[in-house]
Formats: sequence, C-alpha cells, structure tokens
Amino acid sequence: MVVEDEWALDPSVRMMREVFGRIEVAQNEFLQRLSISLFDTRLRLWREIALKFFEKSWVQAAKHGIGLGEEKAVTIYIHCLARAINMEGTEVALEALPKDEKIKMLLKETLQ
Repeated sequence: MVVEDEWALDPSVRMMREVFGRIEVAQNEFLQRLSISLFDTRLRLWREIALKFFEKSWVQAAKHGIGLGEEKAVTIYIHCLARAINMEGTEVALEALPKDEKIKMLLKETLQ
C-alpha cells in the first residue's frame, strides 16, 4: 500500500519543510564552527530555548515587514540558538553569527 503525503502538495508546507531543512544544515555548520559536538547533552535545552525565541522572533519579523524567506529564517534561528547557548554559559563569538543588521535589531528588541 502506497501512502501519499497529502501535506507535501501544499506549497506552504513544502516551503516550511525546506526552511527547516536549511535551518538544520545551518545549525550543524554553526555548531561545527563552535566545536560543539552534535551529541553534546546541552543541545536539547539549547534547541528548546532557541525554538521558543525563533517562534517569537518569526512573528515579530512579520509584524515589522521583514521578508521571511529561507535565508532570513536561517539567520533568525542561528541568532536565537546563539542567544540560548550564551544564556546557558557558553560564549559564542559574534564572528560566528550570520551578518544581518535588521535581524540583529529585531532580535535585540524581541528577546529582551
């Protein structure tokens, strides 16, 4: 029996799957640059915090008229993950973060 993925036919679902796929790749590259193992036990907490920050920031980005394409979503998520990592006591160098002044200002305002 072949089960079709009806959700895959919805363009918005396909777009979100692509966005989260890009986020996963970027997250792995980011952690590699920070020399953090994908098996680090702290990752679960960091990811949970980052997801909450990301959801809040995504809404605020839409309200501020910031286009929410794949690149912006990746940038927002990586900054949120870095914030979560910093909050838990591991320093993340600013050079490791994607450069986007609009996103930095948005997150500064959103994640106070």
